[in-house]
Amino acid sequence: MKLYTFFRGSSPFRLRIALKLKGLAYEPAFVHLGKGEHRKPGFGAVNPQGLLPALVLDDGRVLTQSLAIIEYLDEKYPNPALLPKDALGRVRVRSLSLLVACEIHPLNNARTLAYLRKQLGLGEEQVNAWYRHWVADGLAKFEADLTRTPGTGKFCHGDTPSMADCCLVPQIINAQRFNCDLAAYPSAMRVFEACMALAAFDEAQPSKQPDAE
Repeated sequence: MKLYTFFRGSSPFRLRIALKLKGLAYEPAFVHLGKGEHRKPGFGAVNPQGLLPALVLDDGRVLTQSLAIIEYLDEKYPNPALLPKDALGRVRVRSLSLLVACEIHPLNNARTLAYLRKQLGLGEEQVNAWYRHWVADGLAKFEADLTRTPGTGKFCHGDTPSMADCCLVPQIINAQRFNCDLAAYPSAMRVFEACMALAAFDEAQPSKQPDAE
């Protein structure tokens, strides 16, 4: 398989974790978001959405959108499972995953921040305030779910990593890069530390990618 990725992007980071947890080898193809390489015709021919990640299967078919790809991998390669076997467990893991992928990440991804700077003319201090506000808002919700909803264990759900952990870890690392205060989320940080103690999470992090800057 070939993975189109960018070291700093949260979405490809999620997928790198999932691939490593499942022990699946892939060939990385680097697309630099900061240089606009995702908007060039070459990548557009691979993924018409112009977004990362894109996973090219052995037969040439291309999968897009990180959570959809993780669910595909979980069906194709069921061990270790990244979604629980029971329906209530699956819906909780999906809910936590979507809380990151749909509620936090879209407000803070690179193109949103670039729009705030270039089109709306916000200064860097204002952009950073925007980022930290929405991270705090989203992580407060995530923390509440971890502490009040049954199912939390060593990891987001139970005692083995799930798709929710694949989503949480990139969000925390990006929040740390923006110097967000994470003291108010002890459960989320406990889970984060448990994840980062595993090789799959550690080896997938941005600083350890070949294209890291």
